[in-house]
Parts: sequence; structure tokens; C-alpha cells
Amino acid sequence: RTPRRPLARLHAHHARIESGELAVGDTVKLAIDVARRDAIRANHSATHLLHAALRNRLGGHVTQKGSLVAPDRFRFDFSHPSALTAQEIAEIETDVNSEIRPNEAVSTRLLTPADAVAAPPPIIVPPDNPDAAVVFDLKISKDIPLSGQDRFDAVSEPITRGLYQSAYSAKENAIYVTAAIGRPPVTQSELIKVDADTLKIEARITPARIPGHDDNRVYAVYGVAVDDVNGNVWVTNTRDNTVAVYRQSDLKLVKQFEAGAVPHGRDVIVDGERGRVYASSVEEPKIAVFDARTLQKLPDIEIASGVRGEKFSPMSLDLDRSTGKLFTVSISTSETAVIDGVSGRTEKVIALTNAASASGVAWDSDTKRLLVASQGSDNLLIVDPVSGNIVHDVYVGNGALNVVYDPVIKLAFVSNRGAGTVTAVDASGRIVANLEAGTLPNHLHDDGRGHVYSVNKSRGAEDPRGDRLTRFSLKSK
Repeated sequence: RTPRRPLARLHAHHARIESGELAVGDTVKLAIDVARRDAIRANHSATHLLHAALRNRLGGHVTQKGSLVAPDRFRFDFSHPSALTAQEIAEIETDVNSEIRPNEAVSTRLLTPADAVAAPPPIIVPPDNPDAAVVFDLKISKDIPLSGQDRFDAVSEPITRGLYQSAYSAKENAIYVTAAIGRPPVTQSELIKVDADTLKIEARITPARIPGHDDNRVYAVYGVAVDDVNGNVWVTNTRDNTVAVYRQSDLKLVKQFEAGAVPHGRDVIVDGERGRVYASSVEEPKIAVFDARTLQKLPDIEIASGVRGEKFSPMSLDLDRSTGKLFTVSISTSETAVIDGVSGRTEKVIALTNAASASGVAWDSDTKRLLVASQGSDNLLIVDPVSGNIVHDVYVGNGALNVVYDPVIKLAFVSNRGAGTVTAVDASGRIVANLEAGTLPNHLHDDGRGHVYSVNKSRGAEDPRGDRLTRFSLKSK
């Protein structure tokens, strides 16, 4: 008999025993009545053909109001201000039969209208007394063609599986890259030191195992930042709600902080001049603060959302290194915060009306504007932090995840995870280049020398475009 669903995603079958016995623990084989199912499928298809014929003959106002689909018949309920005439019925029957008689194969395609707005579209599905419902978020993204390749050099090298972030050390002339594979318990993770000129690996370590477990889980590393004043590398252990410090020269562990120091820590950034380290805590409305020299934890910076009843969920971090101001964005409320890093006081929270799932932030030190990348709305916002106004709204491509500003090239670079591109944008909001960036570009950073580094993930171990570190720079004239 037709299965029932007493609970969400639980299918219960009613059966009639015609011979033999059935006991708990027995294995049974379920098989559909193919002839009956094919008849139902045919009548189901006929309801769609009838719906189309009705709309064609009577007008676009006709909508389905109900239906019955059985092996031997179907009923189709629809809206119309009057009963059908005999001639209308005959014409509709002819239309439906003319579609049935060719017996053409059926194919399924998902089509996007040419004029579709690049945004999550409203989707209405009217169910009839469902046992359960699953809601899927869909988003339409425009295709931004590649451009500007003639202006940039791109050097790329494979590194390892599961690349997450990277950071440049001028002291070591090295790139420090984090990598982690899988969900908890994570057993594969690396902190890797790469020569900034050759992009070749100089050293690599696997983080220490987490005590108290017998499944080989390690303190997997995700966010990364360098402290050239004290010769350290800071990482976030996102899955374990903490951070760790390693020595730049040989990647020796300096300090592993206790679990809970940074709930679901994502980004980490170092203000070397003022001796402060900041780590964003996605699950809490706060920024964790540490003393870069003593490695002691300091009071957290609290951030209150301007959205009633919601929590600010900080993601990326950036600094105005001339003043010590700290910037972050909230993925849950699409806001950006301006923080006085010295006092730990949140100065301003700015609503980003054109952003959805804001995730990346950068400081344009030349124009004194904030740059915000939002993966839900696929755009880069250029924001005046004084007035809170959005100066430019630039569509850059599917999944705008991260942004960095290079003060030498004087361009913003956005990694578009879904599109597989890095987009260069000038201060006026004009796209200067849209560059190939491999599979799932995840993070960007600059080295202050006119180079922008990108790390990208992969769709498996055999993905030739995945798990790479790429250096972008302007071509020499």
C-alpha cells in the first residue's frame, strides 16, 4: 500500500500478509507494481498537459487548485470564472491528445530566464497536507566573463588538500598556509611554510593530537596571521573553539590555548605595532583579543547588532594599521563594525542594505573606505565608514567570499567561490579584471609588494585546478 509518513523523513509501509508469517527482525523485499506505477505516471503527466492546454485556451489566470491521480483516471481542479463550453472542452481535449500521440521522450531541464534578477528568488510551492516539508534556498547568479588577463601575471603551484587561508611574512619572505580536510573529528590538517618567490614548500607540520580522544583527531588549523615583531604565526582551531601560536622559523608549537578561548574562531589578525591579536568568533557577537608578546588572553570586544533580536556574527577581519581601528562583518545580519582596537570599544555598526551573507571585509587605506564582499548577494560594496553610505555596489560573481585591498596595485580583489574567479575592482567601482582562480577560491591576502595571493579548494584529490596557491601581480610594462 501507499507508504505513510508519521514523522518527517520516516516512511511507514502498510502490508497485508497473504501467506506465511512475518516476525520482528525479518528481512523483506519491497517492490512496486510496475504496471500500476506506469499508469499513475502517465496520468500525472496528463495533468500537466491539461494545465498547459487550459492556460493556452482560457488564459494565464488559470491555476491549479487540486488534483487526483490514480491508475485508471485523474481529476484536475482549476480556477476559471465560468463553466467550459462544449467547444472549449473539445478544443482542450484535442490539444492534450495532440501532445500525447507523438509519445515523445521526456527530459528535465532547469532553465533560468535571460532577464532573471541575480538574487535568491521567491519560490512558492503549495503542498496539499504534507507530512513534512524541506525548504531549499536557491540563488540566481549572473555569469561575469573573464577579462583583463593581459594585464596580470598569475603563477600557481599545487600545495595540499583542503587549503583554507594564507598569510605573508616579510621577515621570512614566506607564505604560511593552513589546510584541513573533513568534518570533526578532523585527522588531516597542516600548517605549511611556502617560499614567497618560488611558491615551493619549505616546511610543513601536522598539528598535535587532541588529548582525551582515541580517534587521532588533531588541532586542525584554519585562519592564519603572522606576527613579524615576535616571529610567530597565529592560527584559529575553528573546530575546537580555540587558537594556537607557532614559531615562524621552524613551525614549532609555541602555545596551544585551551578549548573555549574563541568559539568557532574564523579569522585572526595581528596588529604588530600595538601588540594585539584579534580573532573573530562566528558563534558569538565578539572578537577575542590577545597580547602578542605575552600570549595572554585579554578582555573580549563585544559587538551589538543593530538588528532587533539578532546576534552579530563576525567573519573576516581587517585593520587600519595607521590608527589601529579594526573592521569586521556579520554574516548573520549583514552589518559591518568599526572598532577602536586600542580601547576595545565598538564605535559604529553599519547596516549593509544591499548585502546578503556578508563574509569578507577589507580597508582601502587610500580612499579610507570599507570593502565588503557578500556571498549571498554576489557583490562588493564600497562603503563610506563616516556616513555609513554605500558608495558603490559592484556585482562580481557567484559566491563573493573574501576581499583584500592591495595598496601598491591600488585595487580591491574579490574571491568568488562559486564562479571560480578573482575580480579586480578600482575605487570607482569599475571591474578592471575578472581572472581565472581555479576551483572554489577561498581566501586572498596581499604582501604589500604588489602581489595578491589566492588559495583555492578542490572537488577531490584528482582535481587539476584545485588545492593551489596562486600569486597575481600586474604585468611589467
